[in-house]
Amino acid sequence: MKKIISALLISFTLSSLFAQRLETDIPAKTFQFKFKKNDQSRILSTVHEDVYLNGQFNHTAVILNRISSVITEIDENGGGTAEAVFMTSENSAKSWNNRIYTWGEEYESIFTRDKTGKYDISDEYFMPTVRDVPVFPGHEIKPGDTWKKRGYEAHDLRRTFGIDKPFMFPFEATYLYRGDYTDESGRTISLIEINYNMLFSSPAIKNLPAENVMNAPKITTGYSHQKVYWDNERGQIDHYTEDFKIQIETYNGDVIVFTGNAHAEVTDFQRAGTEENLKKITETVADLGLENVNVKESEKGLTISIENIQFEPDSSRLLESEKIKLRHIAEILKSFENDLLITGHCARRGTVKMQQQISRDRAGAVADFLTQLNVRKAECIFTQGKGAEEPVASNSTEEGRARNRRVEITIMDK
Repeated sequence: MKKIISALLISFTLSSLFAQRLETDIPAKTFQFKFKKNDQSRILSTVHEDVYLNGQFNHTAVILNRISSVITEIDENGGGTAEAVFMTSENSAKSWNNRIYTWGEEYESIFTRDKTGKYDISDEYFMPTVRDVPVFPGHEIKPGDTWKKRGYEAHDLRRTFGIDKPFMFPFEATYLYRGDYTDESGRTISLIEINYNMLFSSPAIKNLPAENVMNAPKITTGYSHQKVYWDNERGQIDHYTEDFKIQIETYNGDVIVFTGNAHAEVTDFQRAGTEENLKKITETVADLGLENVNVKESEKGLTISIENIQFEPDSSRLLESEKIKLRHIAEILKSFENDLLITGHCARRGTVKMQQQISRDRAGAVADFLTQLNVRKAECIFTQGKGAEEPVASNSTEEGRARNRRVEITIMDK
């Protein structure tokens, strides 16, 4: 429902800040977004929340949100138009120490943001949920200065209320510019605190089944306390943290409370899916003598496909021969900083449910092994299972089935 990471990482981030000296005796300056055409970035936020139902603890949730965007146009006033893909991921981890996330539902969006941070977005897009945060005052400010700006939350009520466009409700956000510090790389980072409260009454319900009505939100209240770490030289957020509480009262009288914290980082990255990278990786695969491995450009980036990948019988445990192959591929992957999407495929045998499960498990096995090799942090690797939906050869021959039993590793551009 929001964006987040574990309390341990947030504590580390905050302790790193407090180890720096926060400067407050500095000249006033103007904060603004600085957009450049073709700039690509990724925001990765992790939410750690506790959920209570009618006053009783229900469960803990960990949610990872990923936003990838590219600036496609710059207007005459310096505003930028972005094409973005929003994805919310489920946690498929068995332990906190090695989290692997499954690839979730995607939402595409196109929007323009001006230099102060205000959005211009069509009603056909439901993301982002929180809009016009942060928004800067448009004039010089110094540490200790405060300002207020209106923000919005855009809610997707298509399923619960039959409303075919985002249902918007405003809130007033209060901003405080705390001061600057110098990070380990020598950049000047500004700390800005943002606070706002929420009070949202749902619209009238029309023509919906009774069970949908009873479970639908009636009144939503809550707050958000954010700390935004701003890089004004680059004109963008470096990272942020958030504490939040959301309380929902449903039409049947249940009270659901979400309380927790969040952490997000913004990362620029270079496009992986280029002809130069395709040629380079293809030549490396050939030089290493990696059998049943090919490289191709795909919709999401550059994909390394491992066909006829071998596991122990009826399991997702990799054979040692495949681990040797993956160790070589891991060295290729380490030359990129982009997130990875691991997709499992299988031959058309057994039930559709069995195919889906084995493809998911095998993608997870490869992702786990890559994290053990320190290719990426676990929250930068995503998995999905496609079952037998996307064959690359006929399932009527053993040779074709072997090719379809594959795992694809995509170096993601979006």
